[in-house]
Amino acid sequence: MRYGMVKMLLIGLCSLLGMNSCGAASNKTEETKNTNTEMNTDGKKLVVFFSHTGENYNVGYIEKGNTHIIADMVADAAGADIFEIVPEKGYPKDSYNECIDIAKKELQADVRPAIKGDVKVEDYDVIFIGYPNWWGNPPMCVYTFIEKHDWTGKTVIPFITHEGSGMGGTDRKIAAECKGANTLTGKGLAIQGKVAQENQAAAQKSVEKWLNNLGITK
Repeated sequence: MRYGMVKMLLIGLCSLLGMNSCGAASNKTEETKNTNTEMNTDGKKLVVFFSHTGENYNVGYIEKGNTHIIADMVADAAGADIFEIVPEKGYPKDSYNECIDIAKKELQADVRPAIKGDVKVEDYDVIFIGYPNWWGNPPMCVYTFIEKHDWTGKTVIPFITHEGSGMGGTDRKIAAECKGANTLTGKGLAIQGKVAQENQAAAQKSVEKWLNNLGITK
């Protein structure tokens, strides 16, 4: 009788261990699937970005947007073409609070603001996508642009400007929208807008180090 009870306990323990092993294997598989181990850093490159001018948090009124400054640096260092996403209806320039209030309403309504012009990302191999972090998301006009195109087989590399929020998981949102692309989640560049405006030597150094770590050159 005791032997039977021990045997049953051993069987139960083995079953439990087996379930835990399966769980670990499943987690490992998911982790591997989300790791960017294979990326195309060669071929034709494009920098696409949205940037806000006018009144900005922590930097005052600016003529050239924080993200625009970084986008130019990335394009120059990577030898990439560049395209600016410009909404047909611009955001308020004289009040940053009003600007982000509108951005919040757009996010809540999941709108896709119309944009001016376009560029054919299908002709490129590596596409950098730059934007400010607004409410933990790229501005909605960035989604407008993404949804116009086929991202299959592309290498997509996000970069952002912020004032303390960092990447904030926005790279994963870009990855979810750029269906079929290899989006480098966890490997994007996040630079404070204040640094972009007031310490461009440091920003340039960060851009060059980031691209070098990714193995991207002109």
